[in-house]
Amino acid sequence: MTLPPTLPLILSPEVAEAHAKGAPIVALESTIITHGMPFPQNVETARRVEAEVRAHGATPATIAIMDRQIHIGLTDPQLEALGQAKAVAKLSRADLAACLATGGTGATTVAATMICARLAGIGVFATGGIGGVHRGAETSFDISADLRELAETPVTVVAAGAKAILDLPKTLEYLETLGVPVIAYGQDDFPAFWSRSSGLKAPLRMDDAASIAAAQRMRTRLGLPGGQLVANPIPASAEIPRAEIMPQIEAALAEAEAQGIAAKAVTPFLLQRIFELTQGRSLEANIALVLNNARLGAAIARELAAQT
Repeated sequence: MTLPPTLPLILSPEVAEAHAKGAPIVALESTIITHGMPFPQNVETARRVEAEVRAHGATPATIAIMDRQIHIGLTDPQLEALGQAKAVAKLSRADLAACLATGGTGATTVAATMICARLAGIGVFATGGIGGVHRGAETSFDISADLRELAETPVTVVAAGAKAILDLPKTLEYLETLGVPVIAYGQDDFPAFWSRSSGLKAPLRMDDAASIAAAQRMRTRLGLPGGQLVANPIPASAEIPRAEIMPQIEAALAEAEAQGIAAKAVTPFLLQRIFELTQGRSLEANIALVLNNARLGAAIARELAAQT
């Protein structure tokens, strides 16, 4: 694929080389760096995730907005600088263009990363968990833009399901309405981020990367819009079972409601409170699941490259 010269895209040297060769590439988001963890743990984790992608035969492309450009892949100094940057915008579809136009620094959410990956010709994106339908959405209308993006942008997203702080039954129902394939990897149950099972059955199941890649190519052949959600359960050794984590989630949700926390502030608040309530176990699990998703993302990217 030749990139249009008018697009504000800059490929890192590593990604540019892989792109020129038609080698497998895995997109990675940057909000985990700027909004997910403190420095230096955020940069160390980002480096570990990139190393995991490389170790499994693909090139990592961490995506961020800097100096009016979409950076597809970051050099190590850029990664370090982003990890220490202040007042970084958390970008989704609604504010991506505005940040580029005004010269701001922005970290990409799932939705924004999908958009940028598509522009760069990257078909696979590995993340932690997608956003979804929030509790109480029937009155707040708080539904993540990630879901609509999955219905519109042809990128396969590997995640450990949706974040467990969400209304998971409504999230699955909304994805079905949008026509998004939800594929559980290696099991029948839909995973719930820190836990291997949400107690809900996934609509689809596939047990190997080749089948997932073939399904993505078939969607393209059929002219179907949108991508796929591959729900990859956290490794058993790292999970916090649902029965154990749910009381902490409910406590954090009650605190958020009592404090009037809403909109984009909800998820960071809840993740921080759950980190505190689990005495750090939730962060350890988060890192393990992101690494696990990087491995599967690399395997799918290799299959897509081989099927070209």
